[in-house]
Amino acid sequence: MRMSYGLNLVQTQKLIMTPELKQAIEILQYNSVELNQFIQEELLNNPILEVPQDKSEIKNSDLIDWKEYFKYSENFSYYNKNVDYEEREEVSFDNFVSNETTLTDHLLFQLQFTLLKGEKKLAAEYIIENIDTNGYLRLDNKEIMMRYRLSEDEVENIIKIIQTFEPVGVGARNLRECLLIQLENKGIKDKIIYKIVSDFLDELASNKINYISKKLNISPHEVQKAVDFIKTLEPKPGRTFSSLRDVKYITPDVIVEKIDNEYIIVVNDITAPKLTINNYYRKLLLNSEIGNNTSSYINRKLNSAIKIIKSIQQRRNTIYKVVKAIVNYQKEFFDKGTIYLKPLTLREIADEIGMHESTVSRAVNGKYLQCPRGIFELKYFFQSGVSNNYGDGMSAESIKSIIKELIDGEDSKKPLSDQAISNELNKIGIKISRRTVAKYRDEMKIPSSSKRKRY
Repeated sequence: MRMSYGLNLVQTQKLIMTPELKQAIEILQYNSVELNQFIQEELLNNPILEVPQDKSEIKNSDLIDWKEYFKYSENFSYYNKNVDYEEREEVSFDNFVSNETTLTDHLLFQLQFTLLKGEKKLAAEYIIENIDTNGYLRLDNKEIMMRYRLSEDEVENIIKIIQTFEPVGVGARNLRECLLIQLENKGIKDKIIYKIVSDFLDELASNKINYISKKLNISPHEVQKAVDFIKTLEPKPGRTFSSLRDVKYITPDVIVEKIDNEYIIVVNDITAPKLTINNYYRKLLLNSEIGNNTSSYINRKLNSAIKIIKSIQQRRNTIYKVVKAIVNYQKEFFDKGTIYLKPLTLREIADEIGMHESTVSRAVNGKYLQCPRGIFELKYFFQSGVSNNYGDGMSAESIKSIIKELIDGEDSKKPLSDQAISNELNKIGIKISRRTVAKYRDEMKIPSSSKRKRY
């Protein structure tokens, strides 16, 4: 066999990830809060960028004629004459949160009104500091005894004192003790209620009413009545003092409002400050006497600033187009509710607006939409589904909504089984199995028929 070597030129297309493209992709993925954080960092790193303190700072007379400037600038290559960077009004507000009282603070305050002194008071403070946010004591008595040289009876007495504090049930070591404290505080005398809490909490959680009634030799109705009262007690007494820092607030990235039978879409810029160019550098740009080093520095920073502004504008435009397509496709949902939500894929929206599927995915990921029906993650509108007998697709959320309606309307003494729900759905042309019904029911955190049954 004869071997030979040669050099062939092959022309191929390859997408190069430029720094500008990488930045645009990153900014598109940001939600409103992340975008605000990014802008704050850029404001620190780029002196040319600034946020106007008030609307009056931006006047037409102060604006630079960018076309004229870039016409004579060889160092700046990012200007696009087809892009209109219009100035819009900035909307902003301040949130003020008052100092919160924690559960620990609340308990320590009440401790001051007890007769505990010295080591016993120090032990009480230590115990309080080891009560978790739900109000439960997560500390072994022996540790307290060794640390403060107290007897077991003394430690137990201190705990009992703390268990008289508000909120009722605080300082308990387990759920049973927590509920018993609340029963005693309410002055409940019903022995059946005490017996169920003391001996049948696991059975209560599984709704084994018949089992409890047989063990206590009473009717299921009496057990049900006692269980209904027990369920009014607070299993986590400390959560009323949960820290505001643990609460997650959702800032919608897009707001959809219905005005005169038309849906208006607004990309929420409330957490993203409007950017402009620092007045000092504006004047320097118009000064022909500045040195080359200064001019080069300003050009470099200005180049970076305009890229950021353009990327933010591209983000806004992309999100707007995606949401507009979603609203048009899911219009019946916005008009009538969850049951009318249709199956939808990222590719369908991408094809509709002429963008790549990955771009739509980035625009949707982690973003939230606020509309008259509530706040929804944009991913919520992309649903899998099944076909009904009429050839129309039904989303999983639509089917869940129907399942919930069936359960809400059931006879509580004869709740619908998953198979019965499947049969009801089949009657209206929705073909799903019992297992799928169970899956959807679990996702909605609805208990099984055996746990929903009442006596």
